[in-house]
Order: sequence, then structure tokens, then C-alpha cells
Amino acid sequence: MKTYLYSIVGGLSLLGLTAFTYQELSSKATGTATNVFICTGTSSKKYHYKKNCRGLNACKSEVKQVSLTNAKQLERTLCGWED
Repeated sequence: MKTYLYSIVGGLSLLGLTAFTYQELSSKATGTATNVFICTGTSSKKYHYKKNCRGLNACKSEVKQVSLTNAKQLERTLCGWED
């Protein structure tokens, strides 16, 4: 019974993780993610899917949320910590 319960809990956690990962990957692959984060500094060149991305730690300016299309128009590329 204990093993069965652990299997159910483990399966549910794995299922949730898989669904989140799939959603995140599919939005990155298709470009359907609507918002990303950028550092507004003059030398910034990357965009980030997560506001707490490690790549934004060095940002001395403001971090803004913009559309992925806008970030690409600004010639930003995906942060290396996120791919």
C-alpha cells in the first residue's frame, strides 16, 4: 500500500513536471510565448523567459517585460542560461 501511494504521488509529480516542461519548450519552439524580460541597459543583447533568470543578475538598469516580437525587433537573442 505504501509503495502504491508513493507511485501515485511520484507519477503525479512527474506528470506535472512533464506538462510544464512541454509547454515551456513548445512555446519556445513555436515563438508563441507572448512576453519575455529584457534588461534596458545599452549593452544588453539577450531576452529571458524568466524574470529571475541568472542572466539578468548583472543588469544595472531596469528589467522590463516586453513581447517576444519586440525583443526580436531589438535584435535580442535568447539567454544562454535558458536554452
